[in-house]
Amino acid sequence: MKKKNFNASVLPRMRTFAGKLISRKDLVLVGFSGGADSVCLLHFLNYLAREKHFRLAAIHVNHGLRGKAASEDAQFCAQFCKQHDIEFFSEKVNVNKWRKEKGLSPEHAARKARYEAFSKVARKWGATKLALGHHLDDQAETVLLNLLRGTKAKGLCGIPLRRPLCAGVEIIRPLLCISKKETEAYLENNGLTHQTDQTNFEDAFTRNWIRNTLLPLLETRQAQIRTHLSLLAADVSHLLTNGKK
Repeated sequence: MKKKNFNASVLPRMRTFAGKLISRKDLVLVGFSGGADSVCLLHFLNYLAREKHFRLAAIHVNHGLRGKAASEDAQFCAQFCKQHDIEFFSEKVNVNKWRKEKGLSPEHAARKARYEAFSKVARKWGATKLALGHHLDDQAETVLLNLLRGTKAKGLCGIPLRRPLCAGVEIIRPLLCISKKETEAYLENNGLTHQTDQTNFEDAFTRNWIRNTLLPLLETRQAQIRTHLSLLAADVSHLLTNGKK
C-alpha cells in the first residue's frame, strides 16, 4: 500500500481506534517483542503520545527459550527504544520452571510467565494501561482456535479489546482495527525493521497451523474470512456484554 493511500485510509482509523482506548495523562506500557506487530504498535503510540500527551514505556520479556536469537531480540528492542527515546524495561523469565511447577504446556507457561512480568513492571512504573500488538488476523486465528478446541459462546468473542491486568492496570489492544498486511504496510512506509521469530512458522503449534495453513485455505473460498471472523467476535462480545446488564 502506497504511503499516501495508507495515510489517507488506515492511519486515521488507527488514530480514532486508539483514541478510544487511551486518555490524556495515561501511562502506557507497551509489550515489545521486537516482532513486526509490536514495532508497529510502539512506533505508532510513540507518535500518538506526543499528540495526545500520555507517557509511554516499553517492556521486553525474554522467555529464555531461544538462546542467541532471544538475546538478539532483546538487543534490538533496547536499541530501538534508545533510538526513539522511549523508556525501556527488560525482564527475563524461566518458562521451563513454570512448566514443571504448574504442569503447563510450553505455550501456556510462556504466556503465564510473560503476563506476570508485565504485571510486575506495570506496577513498578505506575502504568495505567498495558498495550499489546494483537491485530485483526490474530483475532480471526483465536476464534478458529477456540472452535477447534471446543468452546461455548464466550470463546467466539476471541481476544478482548480491553480487560484488567492487575489492580489499576488495563490491557488494551489498539491494533485490533487493522490487519497483518496493514501493520506490514505501516513498517514499510516508515522504514522500520523488525525481528522474526522462526517458531512462528512451525505448524506443530495449532495456532501456527491455523495461520499458515487453515486460514489461507479458507481464503480460497472467502477472501474476507479474516474480517468476517473478527466481526463475528465483536458481535458476540457485544451481545454477551449487553446480556449481562
